[in-house]
Amino acid sequence: MLKSYRNWNTSVSRSVRNRLQGKTSCAVFTFELVSSFFFCTDVSAATSLSLVLPLHLDAKACPSGEFLCANRKCLAPVYVCDGDDDCGDGSDELKCTSPLTCGPNHLRCNTSECVPLMWSCDGDPDCSDSSDEGPERCGGDGVPYLPNHRANCTTGEFRCANGECVRLTWKCDGDPDCKDKSDESDCPLLTCRPDEFQCGDGSCIHGTKQCNKVHDCPDHSDESGCINATKCEGPLKFQCKNGECIDSSKVCDSVKDCKDRSDEPKRECGLNECMINNGGCSHVCMDRPIGFECQCPTGYQLLDKKTCGDIDECENPDACSQICINYKGDFKCECYDGYEMDLVTKTCKAEGKSPYLLFTNRHEIRRVDLVKREYSQVVPTQKNTVALDLDVANNRVFWCDRFHRKIYSDPSQQVPLVDSSLQTPVGLALDWLQHNLYWTDSGDKSISVSSVDGTKRRILINSDLSEPRAIALDPHHGFMYWSDWGTRAKIEKAGMNGVDRQVLVADDIEWPNGITLDVVNRRLYWVDSKLHLIASVDLNGAHRRTHMSSAERLGHPYALAVFEDRIYWTDRDKAAVFMANRLTGQDVQALAENLNDPHDIVVFHQLRQPQGPDSCNLGSVANGGCEYLCLKAPQITEHSPKYTCACPDGQDLGPDMRACAPAAPRDDTMAVSPPPSAFTVDTRPTPEDVSSSLKGVSQADAVLLVFGLVCAGVYLVWRNWRRNSTKSMNFDNPRLLTRTYLSLISPPLHALPTAKPTFPVISVHK
Repeated sequence: MLKSYRNWNTSVSRSVRNRLQGKTSCAVFTFELVSSFFFCTDVSAATSLSLVLPLHLDAKACPSGEFLCANRKCLAPVYVCDGDDDCGDGSDELKCTSPLTCGPNHLRCNTSECVPLMWSCDGDPDCSDSSDEGPERCGGDGVPYLPNHRANCTTGEFRCANGECVRLTWKCDGDPDCKDKSDESDCPLLTCRPDEFQCGDGSCIHGTKQCNKVHDCPDHSDESGCINATKCEGPLKFQCKNGECIDSSKVCDSVKDCKDRSDEPKRECGLNECMINNGGCSHVCMDRPIGFECQCPTGYQLLDKKTCGDIDECENPDACSQICINYKGDFKCECYDGYEMDLVTKTCKAEGKSPYLLFTNRHEIRRVDLVKREYSQVVPTQKNTVALDLDVANNRVFWCDRFHRKIYSDPSQQVPLVDSSLQTPVGLALDWLQHNLYWTDSGDKSISVSSVDGTKRRILINSDLSEPRAIALDPHHGFMYWSDWGTRAKIEKAGMNGVDRQVLVADDIEWPNGITLDVVNRRLYWVDSKLHLIASVDLNGAHRRTHMSSAERLGHPYALAVFEDRIYWTDRDKAAVFMANRLTGQDVQALAENLNDPHDIVVFHQLRQPQGPDSCNLGSVANGGCEYLCLKAPQITEHSPKYTCACPDGQDLGPDMRACAPAAPRDDTMAVSPPPSAFTVDTRPTPEDVSSSLKGVSQADAVLLVFGLVCAGVYLVWRNWRRNSTKSMNFDNPRLLTRTYLSLISPPLHALPTAKPTFPVISVHK
């Protein structure tokens, strides 16, 4: 088979070379996320000659120095014999028993792996045995780099043996959270009372709560393995008045089978209640040996044991894939524009090209075709990629490297877009309409935004954030969503300009990692790595639903994506990518296994980023007239602004709400600015301040002011004389008089704010 393929391959290659003989350019690789092809184009001829060759056609299709897999995929040599099935068929891990010779720019690990030389002694182990960070090479103690490794853990945290910090409440809870599982070592053996049930995590609940159809244990172990008791209902069973259950055939057979003899009532045996007024049933009356039963046709349900009413099947979220239309006695499923109904599965499928998955795998970004199941590499030789997003319309991928603390875009050049003032970037999202990039930073506890080229940036939120993680955007409605797995774990929502912040989920949540939006069905999904579940709410935080809950299936889910009727997620414990049915949580399948360290995951399809107007460029003025950033505003009502302008950190919007100016100093003064002119009064006036403030006043106004001050002074003397006060006032010093007057009309100094208040400035543009 392989020999015949090579013969065919050689003939095709010869044919291609003959067709391109004498041409000036060939084998120019064009990066395209939706196809793995070389494009050979004649740029000198009058007519273009374009050939499309599969990326894995033969050895010549792989760039010089790369490895050709048995399935004809290409790999960088660093991934050969590294213990990771990078080809997908295992061919890169065959014949690895002999010592491997690494290139001049690579380091050979003690395990014969090859890693880039620049990765050695950087505090982050890349060899499977950490030999690239060992003391014999790097000196020191060779302590490995860990994301949660800190010199000192806080009061509410537990320090793992490897230096990580996790929540103190997670110690000895039956679920290992440290990578070395040291949080579950030296734990006391928990025992429950004889009348209690011991949950899988060691906690105890009352015995009556087991198998009561309510999840009382944190790990839901109290409801696992339960067998439903036989129900004594239906046409084949009869329940005696004392609770016994007998066959219906034994009722009214002149034999007393119930101990209380309730199966043989003389008055009811042989009586057909349905003969009189249909038994009172609105639709169908079924006679029973004792009594009768009202029934309803399909699409209806009993409301009061006799009357049938329409069933609203659309109240069930699983009724339809997208649109559910309820009719009297029936319902209908429909699809949104861009989707079509699958006649077999009755679910909505996206039109157009096949969807792809892109996910980060620590040192690279990989791609999986969800239809053809083709598996390939998109961005190679990274250090620690943890987050990514896409610009589908422009075939562009963005990612952030947590180790290098940079955000990149161009896979070929890998030039950083944002390369300064980043500490621990962990979440990334693109506004594909207004062309801005948003990210979370768990190091400086902030959410920031920049232009898509990275030249303009600003911090949007930097308060009340503990461990911000994932971020998702809804550019059509102007909202952003993010997860925070800190001490008070929560999922929040705010406008994409940073206003109208609110908490969506704060209950029954422990470690919310990845979040994603189902823009079609208007829901937010998240994974909880501590509770081992996938759940969702609507975009207002209501109608919560758990789609999957299983410690066995969800080891340490990190990120997820939703498209059509499927949920896709990465699992760091299982080192794999999975998918399942979004509606039922069933049909779990592994898409990629034996990975290095999978983190973020996204779906590439044009319907994932529905097109719409760019609110910042609707008019004739570019960028909404903003000098710096133009940000989408939340569409709270129909009168909400379409966008607002924003300035770089340290600057505020000017009077026109578009231009930027240096931020006013934050001091102990209060500025009062009545239009049309600005007049500032110091809260601690001095004679010089009062004198300078009167320079702009006209001569006539000054005379009136002096006259008023004199009158006020006379009144004060008269009042003090009436009270027989021992205090006196000398009118010889007009400055003292002015100071006294200001003290009367101004509040005491301690009653004023100690800092100049600032107010959010919003530029409103319809």
